[in-house]
Amino acid sequence: MKALALLLLAGTSAVPLSAQDSFPPKPPAPAPLAPVRFPPFQQVTLPNGMTLLVVENHEQPVVSVNLSFPAGSLYDPAGKEGTAELVATLLTKGTPTRSADQLAATIEGVGGSLGASSGDDFLTVSAGVLSDHADLTFDLLGDVVRRATFPTDELELARTQALSSLALALSQPGTVADRFFRRDIYGRHPYGRSPTEASYKAITQVDVKGFAARRLRPGGALLVIAGDLTLAQARALATKAFGGWTGTPAAVVPPAPPMARGATEILLVHRPASVQANIVLGNTTFGPTDPSYYAARVVTQALGGGADARLFLILREQKSWTYGSYAGLDRHRGMGNWSATFEGRTEVADSALREMLHQIDRIRTEVIPDSEFNNTKGRLIGSFPLSIETPDQVASSVANARLLGLGSDYVRLYRERLAAVTAIQARAAAIRTYRRNALSIIVVGDGEQLYDRLKAIAPVRMVDVDGKALTLADLHPKAGAPSLDRAQIVSHADSFEVLVQGNVMGAMTGALQAGTDSVTYTERTTIAGGTVQQNTTVRFNPGDLSVTAVDQTGSVQGQASDIHITYAAGHVKGRATTPQQNGSPQTIQIDTTIAAGTYDDNALAVIFPALPLAAGQTFNLNVFESGKGQVKVIQVKVSDGGTVIVPAGSFDSFKLDVTGGQVPTTFYVSKATPRRIVKIELVGAPFVFQLVK
Repeated sequence: MKALALLLLAGTSAVPLSAQDSFPPKPPAPAPLAPVRFPPFQQVTLPNGMTLLVVENHEQPVVSVNLSFPAGSLYDPAGKEGTAELVATLLTKGTPTRSADQLAATIEGVGGSLGASSGDDFLTVSAGVLSDHADLTFDLLGDVVRRATFPTDELELARTQALSSLALALSQPGTVADRFFRRDIYGRHPYGRSPTEASYKAITQVDVKGFAARRLRPGGALLVIAGDLTLAQARALATKAFGGWTGTPAAVVPPAPPMARGATEILLVHRPASVQANIVLGNTTFGPTDPSYYAARVVTQALGGGADARLFLILREQKSWTYGSYAGLDRHRGMGNWSATFEGRTEVADSALREMLHQIDRIRTEVIPDSEFNNTKGRLIGSFPLSIETPDQVASSVANARLLGLGSDYVRLYRERLAAVTAIQARAAAIRTYRRNALSIIVVGDGEQLYDRLKAIAPVRMVDVDGKALTLADLHPKAGAPSLDRAQIVSHADSFEVLVQGNVMGAMTGALQAGTDSVTYTERTTIAGGTVQQNTTVRFNPGDLSVTAVDQTGSVQGQASDIHITYAAGHVKGRATTPQQNGSPQTIQIDTTIAAGTYDDNALAVIFPALPLAAGQTFNLNVFESGKGQVKVIQVKVSDGGTVIVPAGSFDSFKLDVTGGQVPTTFYVSKATPRRIVKIELVGAPFVFQLVK
């Protein structure tokens, strides 16, 4: 066989090919659109009002099931956003006859899956299993949607996980931009709302049970089954699982449609010291059944649908301003929207925004050239069959089409309708979809660097990351010496474990020696087996707790860290050597004046617990970054941190969100006197410090 292969290779290499034969001067004409073999739909309505839709596919012995209810975040009670999300999480966490572990073990024991998720409009319970175990799957499905108990302990675990995910999401400027964008285009409409820490904490077991009882009803629900089942088999299984279950979802007053915007304006979300800017721009569009969707889909693909689209090619490939810039359409059961996004360096944000607006103008006023237009349609049409290859994909596609109110032939005719779009229709759709003179533009970044640049493009409103209106004067907050609570300054020693991505990777100890003649704080940190080491000593004036000296030694991956500075009479002097990303430590000489009430950044572990903490308070502090030799104003926002559980125990705590320093950081400080730091989270980084003793 090997000799034959070599002979064949030798034979083919002996046939001369000209360059013209190898590389045709023109690309071949596109082949006729091959039909997609989509299995027929079969639909019946069960006696309880549930719609059963079956798509048979007997090529593989698998079955996928999607059971959807009109129970998405659209129906969350005001002030309790996140209810639908928690209901979906808790559906599979216990019934009267099965615990969460038993449910998981039962479905996993037959190689299947069972889970639930919520979106803006719908809540969907999904299952996948070998067809031999379809009866077990329907038994579990009926059990969780009809008899979920929503255990208190599982609710608290789900709430904790949701809060943790929220904190991580809010550390990402892209998520912040998206939340403000939705709020800006939809206003008071539920599509514009997002869960918050307060809304998650407000949700009770009564709320989740009530939501499920009102919204998870068979009347109006859609059960889509795709795979190795006949209609008769599916109907029998559904009747067994849901027979005797009756009722329709509680009626609700449809929300008023969002108000149309009258002019394009920029909402600048001030994120102090951010080195990058995130842009989201767009507007509301139309309902899901609007006939112009197909042309809008094509033109949006051309504008920013992928790596071969205009925004990506220009902003990344030509300008090198970003790793990616995209555009997309978002469909809802109600009014949808379109958006374009950018993420890049602060100094190019205004130029990137101008270019994005220019490309929107171009695609609205110019017909897309034939080659670009045909390539765009070809990509959309050619990739569609890949989205309906498996029973799970088929079930999801069919369910989505029906839930959006699209016709029964939507999936089957999707490619043909895209293929029928002309370049003239695409331009008309761009004019209608992209409201150039009524865009919402959200920019998240450092307002001090961005405000003047952006106001030359469009009118600018400015808010902080909590949505509070800001003025230019607010960009330069005045800080003064806070009044400290001396009752919190007592001798103590604390030990912390350092978690990296949830794993214990180091330790930190802190000790405060507070006497009448001296106050000294020492801190020792070791991470990753000594890869990071730091020993710090901070001395305070016992009279007013001003810092008098800082000495720090250590190393980071072999680079030295060495700081020795003194504070006296409004002056700081000394030397600092700190590690750098290029591998060579940097040494600076420090000799500068500072304002009264300025604290060294290494002293904050002592100062924070001594602040007059109360939920709703905000403190602006002058902080000298001894490693950089510069003063910054940091902001400390205080809120109720609830009960924080760490290895040392449970602590009723204040939550301190600290911004303006090198990394946004959250401190949890116990409320009981003397107050202690019990947990530290570096927002957006995988580092957590937890009090051990």
